[in-house]
Amino acid sequence: MQRGSDRLSVHRDEEMKHELQGLLRSGRPTRTEEWHDPEPAADDDPEVAGGPVANTASLARVRTELARHLNRHVFPAGPGELTAALRQAHAPDALTERVGHLPRSARYTTVQQLAEAVVEAG
Repeated sequence: MQRGSDRLSVHRDEEMKHELQGLLRSGRPTRTEEWHDPEPAADDDPEVAGGPVANTASLARVRTELARHLNRHVFPAGPGELTAALRQAHAPDALTERVGHLPRSARYTTVQQLAEAVVEAG
């Protein structure tokens, strides 16, 4: 005698085991019923798991990266000083180059100002 609170009958349970047997043995879709297979990504779908959704970096992301590598004692500073501080903090090359391409005459007093300038220059 079977004990428990099964919602399905024994016959339906055996039927479901038979339906899934090929999938369980092979470890890949068996293509017997296409609606079970996951739908592939379309060409124009944004990348979600591995990378940026667009080529332009968001202000929040740039600000976070800058704050991670620069402390508040660096400010106020110009692009040359900030680039040197980023290199000393082992910041990513892409971020260091973007700060290095900012106008030399500019002075930044906060990470927010610097991040806005980097995104605008982007």
